[in-house]
Amino acid sequence: MALLIKGGEVVTADARLRADILVEGETIRAIGSGLAVPPGAEVIDAAGKLVFPGFIDPHVHIYLPCKGSFAADTHSTASRAALAGGTTTYIEMCGPNRHEDALEGYNTWKRRAEGASACDYAFHMTVSRWDEKTEAQLRQIVADGVTSFKIYLAYKGLFGLSDDEMVQVLRFARGMGVVTAAHCENADEISRLQQQFLAEGKTGPEWHEHSRPESVEAEGTARFAKHIEATGAEGYVVHVSCAPALGAALDAKRRGANIHIESVLPHLLLDKTCAERPGIEGFKNVMSPPLRDERNHAALWTALDEGLIDIIGTDHCPFTTAQKMEGRDDFTQIPNGVPGIEDRVNLIYTYGVQRGRLNLCRFVDVLSTRPAKIFGLYPRKGAIAVGSDADIVVYDPGYRGSITAARQYTNNDYNCYEGWPIEGRPTIVTVRGKVQVRDGVFVGEQGRGRLIRRTPRPA
Repeated sequence: MALLIKGGEVVTADARLRADILVEGETIRAIGSGLAVPPGAEVIDAAGKLVFPGFIDPHVHIYLPCKGSFAADTHSTASRAALAGGTTTYIEMCGPNRHEDALEGYNTWKRRAEGASACDYAFHMTVSRWDEKTEAQLRQIVADGVTSFKIYLAYKGLFGLSDDEMVQVLRFARGMGVVTAAHCENADEISRLQQQFLAEGKTGPEWHEHSRPESVEAEGTARFAKHIEATGAEGYVVHVSCAPALGAALDAKRRGANIHIESVLPHLLLDKTCAERPGIEGFKNVMSPPLRDERNHAALWTALDEGLIDIIGTDHCPFTTAQKMEGRDDFTQIPNGVPGIEDRVNLIYTYGVQRGRLNLCRFVDVLSTRPAKIFGLYPRKGAIAVGSDADIVVYDPGYRGSITAARQYTNNDYNCYEGWPIEGRPTIVTVRGKVQVRDGVFVGEQGRGRLIRRTPRPA
């Protein structure tokens, strides 16, 4: 059935215009003023609303084994949460560790998502070791449509690569036309500080940030950037949390390194005092890199506004209260991660656009178009254009409400933004032309989501 979205203000990364959008099948067929209603079409009145391309979260963890347990979401719950918040495509970190077979891990992550997701999805492939077998398997994985790798400069012995391995991966990625995303910290310094604090009896969640200070992230970012420059690879720094790490990435950009920068929702809005709260409240806010001193917020928001930070993701990774409390006697055992996929769009609209930190076109760019371009989804995703997938968000800027775990789709028993006011919300969310959300409620088809296979860039 055709769908006609009438009378809204269409906002893309580079334009705003009053227009109707005609959807036929799974794609956008026409954009213009006064489009005729096809026989049998559903008409959505978007007068007074903003019309955005579907938002893309390029950094989520859904199926995630952790310390003998698993992150709380499944693709069923996370995809409903994503859609309720206007995200129509996400890219999951496929994460076998150093002791697991890469291809078996990739197939496991695929099986977990297949037939379960209500929105479209893709994968980043974690490379946690480098040898001839892994190289051969990565060629198969790239041939299956994965065009981005993920490496860690932290978690030594489990996910972390040595510098020699990192260089080999970057050379390989460049030859394959693949983007390499990196979690940038210094694993050895983190381990030293963790052991020091535990020996001193400093076991609470408030010591997590002290064990992974800004200097550790800045050093890791500079080291990754150095290897990007040396190999000519294309790099992407995930979850930049502080001004020193941002500076290290920007210095490399100015020298000509082909490097993109991501910040994530918690580092823009929360600060380290959240993890210093008494009782369970502190445990809930432990993530890595940690929440930082509030003084970093201004630097991150300014860089976003100026186009120096490319993307706002979430690093969505929910753990329940009970799971978090597994680290009650040792902060290094607290599962790292917080939820965010459901609230990213509304919070950035409220505390970014509405507070004058981002204009609407930049809002669309950092949450939709730039992720699509960097990760090979554009113009199928991240655009409102004839021929693009009809992933569309009709957004009500007049909505007023607040965030609460009691009404969330995310499969978790708390929300880090509990009680925060929001000023705007999606009223209609479509995935390839099918309405999946109306007025914040999932009304769609659970298994509609598809794996989006991507094409590598020319090597």
